Amino acid sequence: MAGKDNTILIPWDFTHIAEYAYEHALIISQRTGNDIALVHIVKNENEIDEANKKLVVVADELQKKNNVPVKAVVRAGSIFTTIGELATELEANLVIMGTHGIRGMQKLTGSWALKVIVNSEVPFIVVQDKPQNSRMQNVVFPVDFQRETREKLNWVYYLAKHYHCKIHIFKRTDPTLRKNIEGNIQFAKKYLQQHEIDYEIITQKGKDPFPVETIHYSKEIKADLILIMTSRNLGFADFVMGPDEQYIIANSAKVPVMCINPRPVTLSGGFRAGGG
Repeated sequence: MAGKDNTILIPWDFTHIAEYAYEHALIISQRTGNDIALVHIVKNENEIDEANKKLVVVADELQKKNNVPVKAVVRAGSIFTTIGELATELEANLVIMGTHGIRGMQKLTGSWALKVIVNSEVPFIVVQDKPQNSRMQNVVFPVDFQRETREKLNWVYYLAKHYHCKIHIFKRTDPTLRKNIEGNIQFAKKYLQQHEIDYEIITQKGKDPFPVETIHYSKEIKADLILIMTSRNLGFADFVMGPDEQYIIANSAKVPVMCINPRPVTLSGGFRAGGG
């Protein structure tokens, strides 16, 4: 869990999608006091100087306009690994990344966004559009049978602390996994009650797959964020076939999605906590 306010990192590709990510970062920064770093990845070292000149201009303009410190960082490497490395190096506690969804070659090789996310120790918020509200009011928290579901609770606390938002626990329906799901629900209820966080529990009603139902519900309540945990050990086949996370990240309702990677750090209570 983030113990202090540091930097929000934004992968910057000089498109309007990156600008959307900045708008989301600005809202968070105004509440948390985080600085913002724009990061651009080039393929070769000889491209760094030219790219840096362009990025510094953007960073200076944004800083003057909104009076929030903005740093420009250009690095040669691969977007799939270098963004995660920079997030650690810059002590970022959050990455906000714009995505164009899954299209073109990504339909064959999987979501580029997800490939970037799983190579980072820092949580990501993936956005497809500009912010719909000036503050975060409703967060959807899908709960299924996986034990890693409990790891998201530290970030639920972080969001509730800064935004006083309502947590909508969206419960999966599956008779064969009922015991595991109920265990996670009870754990979440106890945690939220102990920390006096406003919440409600909504049970999946339709017969569509759980990710589809999650998006339907999020759209219905005009959610500001969906909080999910990525799967452990995703391989090439998972990216091609499309795991549940990939569907949610590129959701047609364009609801921002916060993604947390499971981390092998055991805390008191016997569960593993992600988020730093």
